[in-house]
Amino acid sequence: MNTHTARLKNPLQAAWQAAAQAIKGLLPGRGNRDGGGGGPLPVRDHINVGGARPVRLLAFDQALVAVVGALLLLGVVMVYSASVALPDNPKFQNYTAHHFLVRHVVALGIALVAALVTVQIPTAFWEKHAPWIFVAALMMLVAVLFFGKVVNFSRRWIPLGVMNFQPSELAKLAIAMYAANYMVRRMDTRDSFFRAVTPMVVAVAVAGALLLQQPDVGAFLVIATIAMGILFLGGVNARMFFLIAAVMIATLALFLAFDDLRRERILAYLDPWNPAYAQGKAYQLTHSLIALGRGEWFGQGLGASVEKLHYLPEAHTDFLLAVIGEELGFFGVASVICAFFWLTRRIFVIGRQAIALDRVYAGLMVQGVGIWMGAQAFINMGVNLGVLPTKGLTLPLMSFGGSAILMNLVAIAMVVRVDVETRALMRRGVS
Repeated sequence: MNTHTARLKNPLQAAWQAAAQAIKGLLPGRGNRDGGGGGPLPVRDHINVGGARPVRLLAFDQALVAVVGALLLLGVVMVYSASVALPDNPKFQNYTAHHFLVRHVVALGIALVAALVTVQIPTAFWEKHAPWIFVAALMMLVAVLFFGKVVNFSRRWIPLGVMNFQPSELAKLAIAMYAANYMVRRMDTRDSFFRAVTPMVVAVAVAGALLLQQPDVGAFLVIATIAMGILFLGGVNARMFFLIAAVMIATLALFLAFDDLRRERILAYLDPWNPAYAQGKAYQLTHSLIALGRGEWFGQGLGASVEKLHYLPEAHTDFLLAVIGEELGFFGVASVICAFFWLTRRIFVIGRQAIALDRVYAGLMVQGVGIWMGAQAFINMGVNLGVLPTKGLTLPLMSFGGSAILMNLVAIAMVVRVDVETRALMRRGVS
Protein backbone atom coordinates (compact mmCIF):
# COMPACT_ATOMS: atom_id res chain seq x y z
CA MET A 1 0.00 0.00 0.00
CA ASN A 2 1.57 3.31 -1.08
CA THR A 3 1.54 6.52 0.98
CA HIS A 4 -1.25 8.13 -1.02
CA THR A 5 -3.55 5.11 -0.58
CA ALA A 6 -2.84 4.96 3.15
CA ARG A 7 -3.71 8.61 3.50
CA LEU A 8 -7.08 8.07 1.82
CA LYS A 9 -7.92 5.46 4.47
CA ASN A 10 -8.41 8.28 6.94
CA PRO A 11 -10.67 11.07 5.56
CA LEU A 12 -9.98 13.35 8.53
CA GLN A 13 -6.25 13.01 8.02
CA ALA A 14 -6.60 13.64 4.30
CA ALA A 15 -8.65 16.79 4.93
CA TRP A 16 -6.15 18.10 7.46
CA GLN A 17 -3.18 17.31 5.21
CA ALA A 18 -4.88 19.18 2.35
CA ALA A 19 -5.52 22.20 4.57
CA ALA A 20 -1.94 22.13 5.88
CA GLN A 21 -0.63 21.91 2.32
CA ALA A 22 -2.72 24.91 1.29
CA ILE A 23 -1.39 26.96 4.19
CA LYS A 24 2.13 25.78 3.49
CA GLY A 25 1.83 26.95 -0.11
CA LEU A 26 1.21 30.49 1.11
CA LEU A 27 4.43 30.56 3.12
CA PRO A 28 7.63 31.76 1.43
CA GLY A 29 10.30 29.20 0.72
CA ARG A 30 8.24 26.16 1.79
CA GLY A 31 7.92 23.68 -1.04
CA ASN A 32 6.11 20.35 -1.01
CA ARG A 33 8.77 17.86 -0.07
CA ASP A 34 6.44 14.90 -0.24
CA GLY A 35 5.75 15.28 -3.93
CA GLY A 36 2.15 14.16 -3.51
CA GLY A 37 -1.23 15.32 -2.31
CA GLY A 38 -0.62 16.63 1.19
CA GLY A 39 2.30 17.75 3.32
CA PRO A 40 3.48 18.14 6.88
CA LEU A 41 2.15 20.64 9.37
CA PRO A 42 3.83 24.02 8.63
CA VAL A 43 6.31 23.85 11.50
CA ARG A 44 9.96 22.91 11.69
CA ASP A 45 10.67 19.76 9.72
CA HIS A 46 12.96 18.28 12.36
CA ILE A 47 13.34 18.35 16.11
CA ASN A 48 15.98 17.08 18.46
CA VAL A 49 14.58 16.03 21.84
CA GLY A 50 16.98 14.95 24.52
CA GLY A 51 19.77 14.18 22.07
CA ALA A 52 17.59 12.09 19.75
CA ARG A 53 18.23 12.13 16.04
CA PRO A 54 16.03 14.55 14.06
CA VAL A 55 12.49 13.33 13.38
CA ARG A 56 10.02 14.83 10.93
CA LEU A 57 7.00 16.53 12.52
CA LEU A 58 4.38 14.60 10.59
CA ALA A 59 2.55 13.06 13.55
CA PHE A 60 0.29 15.06 15.82
CA ASP A 61 -3.03 14.54 17.55
CA GLN A 62 -5.41 15.15 14.66
CA ALA A 63 -8.51 14.41 16.73
CA LEU A 64 -7.51 17.08 19.25
CA VAL A 65 -6.99 19.65 16.49
CA ALA A 66 -10.30 18.65 14.87
CA VAL A 67 -12.28 19.09 18.11
CA VAL A 68 -10.64 22.47 18.76
CA GLY A 69 -11.44 23.50 15.19
CA ALA A 70 -15.08 22.41 15.57
CA LEU A 71 -15.45 24.45 18.77
CA LEU A 72 -13.87 27.49 17.09
CA LEU A 73 -16.19 27.24 14.08
CA LEU A 74 -19.29 26.79 16.24
CA GLY A 75 -18.12 29.74 18.32
CA VAL A 76 -17.88 31.97 15.22
CA VAL A 77 -21.42 31.02 14.16
CA MET A 78 -22.91 31.54 17.62
CA VAL A 79 -21.05 34.81 18.28
CA TYR A 80 -22.52 36.18 15.06
CA SER A 81 -25.98 34.90 15.94
CA ALA A 82 -25.80 36.34 19.47
CA SER A 83 -24.47 39.75 18.38
CA VAL A 84 -26.23 40.44 15.08
CA ALA A 85 -29.07 42.36 16.76
CA LEU A 86 -26.89 44.45 19.10
CA PRO A 87 -26.83 47.56 16.83
CA ASP A 88 -30.54 47.99 17.60
CA ASN A 89 -29.47 48.86 21.14
CA PRO A 90 -28.64 52.58 21.58
CA LYS A 91 -25.43 51.54 23.33
CA PHE A 92 -24.21 49.94 20.07
CA GLN A 93 -26.04 52.14 17.57
CA ASN A 94 -22.81 53.13 15.79
CA TYR A 95 -21.90 49.50 15.12
CA THR A 96 -22.86 47.44 12.09
CA ALA A 97 -24.60 44.08 12.36
CA HIS A 98 -21.30 42.38 11.45
CA HIS A 99 -19.10 44.39 13.83
CA PHE A 100 -18.55 41.70 16.46
CA LEU A 101 -18.27 38.94 13.85
CA VAL A 102 -15.51 40.82 12.02
CA ARG A 103 -13.62 41.55 15.23
CA HIS A 104 -13.97 37.93 16.32
CA VAL A 105 -12.69 36.61 12.98
CA VAL A 106 -9.77 39.06 12.99
CA ALA A 107 -8.83 38.01 16.53
CA LEU A 108 -9.14 34.38 15.49
CA GLY A 109 -6.82 34.98 12.53
CA ILE A 110 -4.22 36.62 14.79
CA ALA A 111 -4.57 33.74 17.25
CA LEU A 112 -4.08 31.11 14.53
CA VAL A 113 -0.88 32.82 13.35
CA ALA A 114 0.35 32.99 16.96
CA ALA A 115 -0.48 29.28 17.39
CA LEU A 116 1.48 28.33 14.25
CA VAL A 117 4.47 30.28 15.57
CA THR A 118 4.15 28.79 19.06
CA VAL A 119 4.02 25.19 17.82
CA GLN A 120 7.48 25.69 16.27
CA ILE A 121 9.08 26.62 19.62
CA PRO A 122 10.57 23.71 21.61
CA THR A 123 9.07 23.04 25.02
CA ALA A 124 12.52 23.48 26.58
CA PHE A 125 12.33 27.19 25.71
CA TRP A 126 9.15 27.65 27.75
CA GLU A 127 10.61 25.67 30.64
CA LYS A 128 13.68 27.90 30.73
CA HIS A 129 11.72 31.17 30.61
CA ALA A 130 8.61 30.20 32.61
CA PRO A 131 9.50 32.25 35.75
CA TRP A 132 10.13 35.37 33.67
CA ILE A 133 6.88 34.92 31.76
CA PHE A 134 5.06 34.73 35.09
CA VAL A 135 6.80 37.92 36.25
CA ALA A 136 5.78 39.63 32.99
CA ALA A 137 2.18 38.54 33.57
CA LEU A 138 2.26 40.04 37.08
CA MET A 139 3.66 43.29 35.69
CA MET A 140 0.81 43.45 33.17
CA LEU A 141 -1.69 42.83 35.97
CA VAL A 142 -0.20 45.85 37.73
CA ALA A 143 -0.20 47.93 34.54
CA VAL A 144 -3.89 47.28 33.85
CA LEU A 145 -4.78 48.88 37.18
CA PHE A 146 -3.25 52.17 35.99
CA PHE A 147 -3.79 52.12 32.23
CA GLY A 148 -6.66 49.67 31.84
CA LYS A 149 -9.99 50.28 30.17
CA VAL A 150 -13.06 50.23 32.43
CA VAL A 151 -16.02 48.16 31.22
CA ASN A 152 -19.00 47.37 33.44
CA PHE A 153 -17.25 48.67 36.58
CA SER A 154 -14.20 46.44 36.00
CA ARG A 155 -10.72 47.51 34.86
CA ARG A 156 -9.45 44.41 33.05
CA TRP A 157 -8.33 45.40 29.55
CA ILE A 158 -5.33 47.23 28.07
CA PRO A 159 -6.24 48.89 24.73
CA LEU A 160 -3.84 47.80 21.97
CA GLY A 161 -5.68 49.17 18.94
CA VAL A 162 -6.31 45.86 17.16
CA MET A 163 -7.76 44.34 20.32
CA ASN A 164 -8.19 45.00 24.03
CA PHE A 165 -5.73 42.66 25.73
CA GLN A 166 -6.78 41.09 29.04
CA PRO A 167 -3.68 40.32 31.17
CA SER A 168 -5.58 37.78 33.28
CA GLU A 169 -5.70 35.49 30.22
CA LEU A 170 -1.90 35.56 30.02
CA ALA A 171 -1.75 34.99 33.78
CA LYS A 172 -3.68 31.72 33.44
CA LEU A 173 -1.13 30.29 31.04
CA ALA A 174 1.77 31.82 32.96
CA ILE A 175 0.73 30.20 36.26
CA ALA A 176 0.54 26.80 34.54
CA MET A 177 4.05 27.26 33.15
CA TYR A 178 5.46 28.63 36.42
CA ALA A 179 3.88 25.95 38.63
CA ALA A 180 5.21 23.17 36.37
CA ASN A 181 8.66 24.76 36.32
CA TYR A 182 8.54 25.21 40.10
CA MET A 183 7.71 21.53 40.65
CA VAL A 184 10.63 20.41 38.48
CA ARG A 185 13.07 22.73 40.26
CA ARG A 186 11.79 21.87 43.75
CA MET A 187 11.18 18.16 43.25
CA ASP A 188 13.39 17.36 46.22
CA THR A 189 11.38 19.61 48.55
CA ARG A 190 7.91 18.16 47.91
CA ASP A 191 7.78 16.61 51.36
CA SER A 192 9.20 19.67 53.11
CA PHE A 193 6.06 21.66 53.91
CA PHE A 194 7.36 25.20 54.41
CA ARG A 195 10.07 25.06 51.76
CA ALA A 196 7.58 23.79 49.20
CA VAL A 197 4.54 25.83 50.17
CA THR A 198 5.88 29.36 50.61
CA PRO A 199 6.79 30.36 47.00
CA MET A 200 3.56 29.03 45.48
CA VAL A 201 1.35 30.54 48.17
CA VAL A 202 3.06 33.89 47.63
CA ALA A 203 2.69 33.60 43.85
CA VAL A 204 -1.01 32.74 44.05
CA ALA A 205 -1.65 35.40 46.70
CA VAL A 206 0.07 38.17 44.69
CA ALA A 207 -1.73 37.22 41.47
CA GLY A 208 -5.01 36.93 43.38
CA ALA A 209 -4.61 40.32 45.06
CA LEU A 210 -3.98 41.99 41.69
CA LEU A 211 -6.93 40.22 40.06
CA LEU A 212 -9.30 41.13 42.87
CA GLN A 213 -8.34 44.78 42.45
CA GLN A 214 -9.74 44.78 38.91
CA PRO A 215 -11.95 43.00 40.15
CA ASP A 216 -11.94 39.56 38.45
CA VAL A 217 -12.98 36.86 40.91
CA GLY A 218 -13.48 34.26 38.19
CA ALA A 219 -9.91 34.55 36.89
CA PHE A 220 -8.59 34.32 40.44
CA LEU A 221 -10.51 31.07 41.00
CA VAL A 222 -9.19 29.61 37.73
CA ILE A 223 -5.59 30.57 38.51
CA ALA A 224 -5.79 29.15 42.04
CA THR A 225 -7.31 25.93 40.65
CA ILE A 226 -4.52 25.58 38.09
CA ALA A 227 -1.81 26.09 40.72
CA MET A 228 -3.36 23.66 43.18
CA GLY A 229 -4.00 21.08 40.47
CA ILE A 230 -0.41 21.11 39.22
CA LEU A 231 0.93 20.86 42.77
CA PHE A 232 -1.35 17.91 43.43
CA LEU A 233 -0.34 16.16 40.21
CA GLY A 234 3.30 16.89 41.05
CA GLY A 235 2.94 14.94 44.30
CA VAL A 236 3.46 17.65 46.93
CA ASN A 237 2.52 17.23 50.56
CA ALA A 238 -1.26 17.27 51.02
CA ARG A 239 -1.01 19.92 53.75
CA MET A 240 -0.11 22.48 51.07
CA PHE A 241 -3.60 22.26 49.61
CA PHE A 242 -5.26 23.03 52.91
CA LEU A 243 -3.08 26.12 53.29
CA ILE A 244 -3.63 27.35 49.71
CA ALA A 245 -7.36 26.66 50.02
CA ALA A 246 -7.42 28.56 53.32
CA VAL A 247 -5.60 31.51 51.74
CA MET A 248 -8.01 31.49 48.79
CA ILE A 249 -11.12 31.30 51.00
CA ALA A 250 -9.83 34.00 53.35
CA THR A 251 -8.99 36.30 50.43
CA LEU A 252 -12.44 35.81 48.91
CA ALA A 253 -14.12 36.34 52.27
CA LEU A 254 -12.29 39.63 52.82
CA PHE A 255 -13.05 40.71 49.28
CA LEU A 256 -16.77 39.95 49.60
CA ALA A 257 -16.91 41.64 53.02
CA PHE A 258 -15.90 44.96 51.45
CA ASP A 259 -17.58 44.60 48.04
CA ASP A 260 -21.32 45.09 48.15
CA LEU A 261 -21.78 44.40 44.43
CA ARG A 262 -20.21 40.91 44.51
CA ARG A 263 -21.90 40.04 47.80
CA GLU A 264 -25.29 40.90 46.31
CA ARG A 265 -24.49 38.68 43.33
CA ILE A 266 -24.02 35.73 45.68
CA LEU A 267 -27.35 36.45 47.39
CA ALA A 268 -29.08 36.87 44.01
CA TYR A 269 -27.69 33.53 42.80
CA LEU A 270 -29.20 31.78 45.82
CA ASP A 271 -32.68 33.16 45.07
CA PRO A 272 -32.74 34.45 41.46
CA TRP A 273 -36.53 34.58 41.10
CA ASN A 274 -36.96 36.80 44.14
CA PRO A 275 -38.53 40.08 42.90
CA ALA A 276 -35.79 41.96 44.74
CA TYR A 277 -33.16 40.30 42.52
CA ALA A 278 -34.95 39.23 39.31
CA GLN A 279 -34.74 42.73 37.80
CA GLY A 280 -31.39 43.49 39.40
CA LYS A 281 -28.37 41.36 40.21
CA ALA A 282 -30.07 38.14 39.01
CA TYR A 283 -31.29 39.64 35.74
CA GLN A 284 -28.70 37.84 33.58
CA LEU A 285 -29.22 34.54 35.37
CA THR A 286 -33.02 34.55 35.09
CA HIS A 287 -32.91 35.35 31.37
CA SER A 288 -30.23 32.71 30.82
CA LEU A 289 -32.52 30.14 32.42
CA ILE A 290 -35.43 31.37 30.30
CA ALA A 291 -33.31 30.98 27.15
CA LEU A 292 -32.30 27.44 28.07
CA GLY A 293 -35.91 26.57 28.87
CA ARG A 294 -37.14 27.88 25.53
CA GLY A 295 -34.64 25.69 23.70
CA GLU A 296 -36.18 22.42 24.95
CA TRP A 297 -34.73 19.36 23.18
CA PHE A 298 -33.88 20.59 19.68
CA GLY A 299 -33.93 24.39 20.03
CA GLN A 300 -35.81 27.17 18.30
CA GLY A 301 -33.51 27.07 15.29
CA LEU A 302 -30.24 28.82 14.43
CA GLY A 303 -30.72 32.58 14.66
CA ALA A 304 -34.16 32.29 16.27
CA SER A 305 -33.18 33.26 19.82
CA VAL A 306 -35.44 35.84 21.47
CA GLU A 307 -33.36 36.37 24.61
CA LYS A 308 -30.42 37.73 22.58
CA LEU A 309 -32.68 40.62 21.52
CA HIS A 310 -31.50 42.85 24.37
CA TYR A 311 -33.04 40.72 27.12
CA LEU A 312 -29.89 38.74 27.95
CA PRO A 313 -26.87 41.05 28.46
CA GLU A 314 -23.44 39.89 27.24
CA ALA A 315 -25.03 37.08 25.24
CA HIS A 316 -22.02 36.91 22.88
CA THR A 317 -19.46 36.65 25.71
CA ASP A 318 -20.29 35.24 29.15
CA PHE A 319 -23.70 33.78 28.23
CA LEU A 320 -23.03 32.30 24.81
CA LEU A 321 -24.05 28.85 26.09
CA ALA A 322 -27.55 30.18 26.86
CA VAL A 323 -27.96 31.27 23.24
CA ILE A 324 -26.69 27.86 22.11
CA GLY A 325 -29.29 26.25 24.36
CA GLU A 326 -32.11 28.41 23.03
CA GLU A 327 -31.24 27.95 19.36
CA LEU A 328 -29.81 24.41 19.31
CA GLY A 329 -31.58 22.97 22.35
CA PHE A 330 -30.49 20.35 24.84
CA PHE A 331 -28.57 18.40 22.20
CA GLY A 332 -26.56 21.47 21.24
CA VAL A 333 -25.60 22.15 24.86
CA ALA A 334 -24.87 18.47 25.49
CA SER A 335 -22.62 18.36 22.42
CA VAL A 336 -20.61 21.33 23.67
CA ILE A 337 -20.29 19.78 27.14
CA CYS A 338 -19.14 16.46 25.67
CA ALA A 339 -16.63 18.23 23.41
CA PHE A 340 -15.05 20.06 26.35
CA PHE A 341 -15.01 16.87 28.44
CA TRP A 342 -13.25 14.99 25.65
CA LEU A 343 -10.83 17.86 25.04
CA THR A 344 -9.88 18.11 28.71
CA ARG A 345 -9.44 14.34 29.01
CA ARG A 346 -7.32 14.17 25.86
CA ILE A 347 -5.04 16.98 27.08
CA PHE A 348 -4.52 15.07 30.34
CA VAL A 349 -3.62 11.93 28.37
CA ILE A 350 -0.98 13.88 26.44
CA GLY A 351 0.39 15.17 29.73
CA ARG A 352 0.56 11.66 31.23
CA GLN A 353 2.39 10.35 28.15
CA ALA A 354 5.00 13.09 28.50
CA ILE A 355 5.51 12.36 32.21
CA ALA A 356 5.83 8.64 31.43
CA LEU A 357 8.81 9.53 29.23
CA ASP A 358 10.36 11.52 32.11
CA ARG A 359 9.39 14.89 30.61
CA VAL A 360 7.95 16.15 33.87
CA TYR A 361 7.77 19.86 33.04
CA ALA A 362 6.08 19.27 29.70
CA GLY A 363 3.58 16.86 31.24
CA LEU A 364 2.66 19.09 34.17
CA MET A 365 2.36 22.19 31.99
CA VAL A 366 0.03 20.35 29.60
CA GLN A 367 -2.08 19.09 32.47
CA GLY A 368 -2.21 22.65 33.79
CA VAL A 369 -3.66 23.72 30.43
CA GLY A 370 -6.18 20.89 30.75
CA ILE A 371 -7.18 22.13 34.21
CA TRP A 372 -7.54 25.64 32.81
CA MET A 373 -9.77 24.61 29.91
CA GLY A 374 -11.85 22.22 32.00
CA ALA A 375 -12.26 24.47 35.04
CA GLN A 376 -13.13 27.61 33.06
CA ALA A 377 -15.60 25.74 30.85
CA PHE A 378 -17.17 24.18 33.94
CA ILE A 379 -17.52 27.56 35.67
CA ASN A 380 -18.96 29.27 32.58
CA MET A 381 -21.45 26.46 32.00
CA GLY A 382 -22.34 26.41 35.70
CA VAL A 383 -23.09 30.14 35.59
CA ASN A 384 -25.26 29.77 32.49
CA LEU A 385 -27.16 26.86 34.05
CA GLY A 386 -27.64 28.60 37.41
CA VAL A 387 -25.38 26.17 39.27
CA LEU A 388 -22.75 28.82 40.13
CA PRO A 389 -22.88 32.58 40.80
CA THR A 390 -22.12 34.95 37.93
CA LYS A 391 -18.33 35.14 37.47
CA GLY A 392 -17.67 37.02 34.22
CA LEU A 393 -15.72 34.16 32.62
CA THR A 394 -15.99 33.39 28.92
CA LEU A 395 -16.46 29.97 27.36
CA PRO A 396 -12.97 28.91 26.14
CA LEU A 397 -12.42 28.82 22.36
CA MET A 398 -15.98 29.96 21.67
CA SER A 399 -17.00 33.24 23.32
CA PHE A 400 -16.24 36.65 21.84
CA GLY A 401 -12.98 38.03 23.20
CA GLY A 402 -9.73 38.55 21.33
CA SER A 403 -7.21 38.04 24.14
CA ALA A 404 -9.04 34.95 25.40
CA ILE A 405 -9.03 33.32 21.94
CA LEU A 406 -5.36 34.29 21.49
CA MET A 407 -4.17 32.74 24.75
CA ASN A 408 -6.43 29.68 24.35
CA LEU A 409 -4.90 28.83 20.97
CA VAL A 410 -1.36 29.55 22.14
CA ALA A 411 -1.94 27.13 25.03
CA ILE A 412 -3.38 24.48 22.68
CA ALA A 413 -0.36 24.97 20.38
CA MET A 414 1.93 24.21 23.34
CA VAL A 415 -0.03 21.04 23.99
CA VAL A 416 0.32 20.01 20.33
CA ARG A 417 4.05 20.72 20.48
CA VAL A 418 4.47 18.53 23.56
CA ASP A 419 2.49 15.76 21.84
CA VAL A 420 4.68 15.99 18.72
CA GLU A 421 7.86 15.82 20.78
CA THR A 422 6.50 12.88 22.77
CA ARG A 423 5.65 10.98 19.60
CA ALA A 424 9.18 11.66 18.31
CA LEU A 425 10.67 10.16 21.47
CA MET A 426 8.35 7.15 21.23
CA ARG A 427 9.46 6.53 17.64
CA ARG A 428 13.07 6.74 18.78
CA GLY A 429 12.37 4.10 21.42
CA VAL A 430 10.70 1.78 18.92
CA SER A 431 13.34 2.17 16.18
